[in-house]
Amino acid sequence: MSKIGKKPIVIPENVNFKIDGAVLEVSSKDGKRSLKLDLLPNIEVKNEGNEVVFSTKNDDAQTRANWGTIRALVQNAVNGMKEDFKKVLEFQGVGFRANVEGKNLVLNIGFSHPVKFEIPNGIIITVEKSNIIIAGIDKYLVGQVAAKIRALKKPNPYRGTGIKYKEEIVRRKAGKKASSGTGAAA
Repeated sequence: MSKIGKKPIVIPENVNFKIDGAVLEVSSKDGKRSLKLDLLPNIEVKNEGNEVVFSTKNDDAQTRANWGTIRALVQNAVNGMKEDFKKVLEFQGVGFRANVEGKNLVLNIGFSHPVKFEIPNGIIITVEKSNIIIAGIDKYLVGQVAAKIRALKKPNPYRGTGIKYKEEIVRRKAGKKASSGTGAAA
């Protein structure tokens, strides 16, 4: 039995919830924000008042694994309707800059040319000093965009430059040191 799958999800008043065949849609009351999730096979989803309950149709291992997974995905969609998910990236380096121009994030990160990153629909990116703030209702998409931006210039453990997550700790390494001595090879 899945501990996570057994828990019902309480739907807040400002969130609409609709099941249409194998597609589940979570949206805000005003209809401006919505997420669609494909339901996994052999999982039943029932709307009981202001709660959503999940159950399995059979008892094989894959169905039990899907049970907790779909419940967690729906919970993330409901939480995204209440409040945006956020990831904060920090960039550090001499001359490193970032700004948002229309639907592009333009990064000057030590290359000979500025790097343009196209912002996907449903994602809001803001830049404050040396921080890039990525926000959106889809937890997966926010994490994916943050990972792609970080991959453009990973943190350098020798110089301490690059793009890293705000809470990430980059272990600094000592570089090669000049040997001191009489000039003979050691």
